[in-house]
Amino acid sequence: MRVLGVDPGLTRCGIGVVESRGHKTLTMVDCGVIRTDAETALELRLLQLSDELEIWINKYKPDVIAVERVFSQLNVRTAMATGQAAGVALVLAAKSGLPIALHTPSEVKAAVSGSGRADKKQVALMVTKILGLSQAPKPVDTTDALALAICHHWRGEGGKRITSAVAKERARLKSLKRIK
Repeated sequence: MRVLGVDPGLTRCGIGVVESRGHKTLTMVDCGVIRTDAETALELRLLQLSDELEIWINKYKPDVIAVERVFSQLNVRTAMATGQAAGVALVLAAKSGLPIALHTPSEVKAAVSGSGRADKKQVALMVTKILGLSQAPKPVDTTDALALAICHHWRGEGGKRITSAVAKERARLKSLKRIK
């Protein structure tokens, strides 16, 4: 499975592609950051972000796109810009027929480091170790995007399998009650 992680931002949008090889091995395919100029009109910045994300989708053909869920921050302006960038990724996923996964920052931190309160340094260190890299990718937006992709590999698909197994077990138990 190949996951495109998107750490949404209007000035800097981190992107990272992580592929699973075998049951537990994850490999970084590529990572980068899409930058837009704060002096450019908002609609042109969103268009640039859309065009560049579309290039990544077409080039790497992900199976799913994992995006950081926007949460309320003290800085409303930053939260709005982050939400707009996330919206671009969601629209592109829909246009491409790709499933989308939204993960909270604390969920991503917990998945890669074991703690939902991990700082950026801890997350970068774990991303580096998990993917077998010699150093953490820069800027931090790329590391965050890779962490999102890792989180989805470990939690997204695993969570679906657990939910499915629980549903099957409930159905089995229900059918046993009917037989008695």
